[in-house]
Amino acid sequence: MFSHFSGIAGDLTSFLLVCDTLCTSLIFLSSDGFIYFNSIIVLGFIGVIAMLLLSLHENLHLVLALLALTAGSAGGAIADVTIDACVAQNSISQPSLAADMQSLCAFSLSVGSLIGYFISGIFVHFLGPMGVFGLMTIPAGLVISVGFLLYEPRMHNTSYTQVKQNFIDAGKAMWTTLRSEDVWGPCLYMYLSLALSLDIREGMFYWYTDSKGGPSFSQESVGFIFSISSVGALLGAILYQYALKDYAFRNLLFWTQLIYGLSGMLDLILVSRLNLKFGIPDYFFVVIVESIAKMTNRLKWMPMLVLSSKLCPSGIEGTFFALLMSIDNVGLLSASWGGGFVLHMLRITRTKFDNIWLAILIRNILRIAPLWLLFLVPRADRSSSILPCKSMNSEVAIDPSDTKNVELVSLVHSVDGK
Repeated sequence: MFSHFSGIAGDLTSFLLVCDTLCTSLIFLSSDGFIYFNSIIVLGFIGVIAMLLLSLHENLHLVLALLALTAGSAGGAIADVTIDACVAQNSISQPSLAADMQSLCAFSLSVGSLIGYFISGIFVHFLGPMGVFGLMTIPAGLVISVGFLLYEPRMHNTSYTQVKQNFIDAGKAMWTTLRSEDVWGPCLYMYLSLALSLDIREGMFYWYTDSKGGPSFSQESVGFIFSISSVGALLGAILYQYALKDYAFRNLLFWTQLIYGLSGMLDLILVSRLNLKFGIPDYFFVVIVESIAKMTNRLKWMPMLVLSSKLCPSGIEGTFFALLMSIDNVGLLSASWGGGFVLHMLRITRTKFDNIWLAILIRNILRIAPLWLLFLVPRADRSSSILPCKSMNSEVAIDPSDTKNVELVSLVHSVDGK
């Protein structure tokens, strides 16, 4: 039953990512700067209340717990896509810096993940899960500061008829952009690349802790291994920035996807216990395997982020980038469901791992499958312009002279002087 609930929890986490990103894109599409940053403040407070609710009520009903988790993650998702909008907008105005900005974001994310992995186990050990939820009010509270610190010109005397028209114009601009082969092709590749990378981490986690055929790690040890292996993601971001960012998207995605698939074969060595025959301890080998997996995954992910930022039409960068991230999150959700289906069909449970090697082999073969879809990715690099000329500027694009202090692009225009 615990295994079943764990799988459901993983699927719900992926589903919450999709919902949060879609909701964020709607907020971008329908709000002006004043309303948007007030919504960040409100959602920050809701996040604080949600985390307090989870920390103070141990027997909280499942529905209320899911609502609280949704509210808590919504604030973080909005703040995240706010930064993504800035990066997407600047990637269009400064194409040569697109890869550098994504590398900086990935580097910051990797450092934050490394710190989070490292301290989470310590806090859970000393404070327990309820205490950790209480500490989560701190990052939720930091979201509130975003609404006060980021500057956005505020529109007054707003015509809601104009809001409605701009909403329609933005929708048309998004549809026109998506119909372009230069856009839907990369979007389809990114979805399939993520969806075909089946997520079987749940089965591997239980195998790590199995005392018969597995290494018999404790859950704390597995958490510590994941924290150490996060260094791999950090190294991947650094490697991309200083060695790989100038390569064409198609060439880079070919090699990173190929290495990503082949590196998964290390799991076969682990589950077949060949590492012990070569005198390599389980703990050391698992750290190496997880580090390589995270590094190759980050190397595969980085060019897709840069490519996504270049697919956003001017004027609706935040909305379109949020839409692209929603597609990617649907891909992650599909990978989670597909991995769960494979584990179920092979009868891999919390205590049965006879076919775990077959699940790993199927996953690795599917990881390589996207190589045959690389024709969907344009032969361009980070300095190239990918969007067709007619899609570069949407009908809701703002005047470039007004972008000095703009972090977000609003669809609401002032009607002063009309």
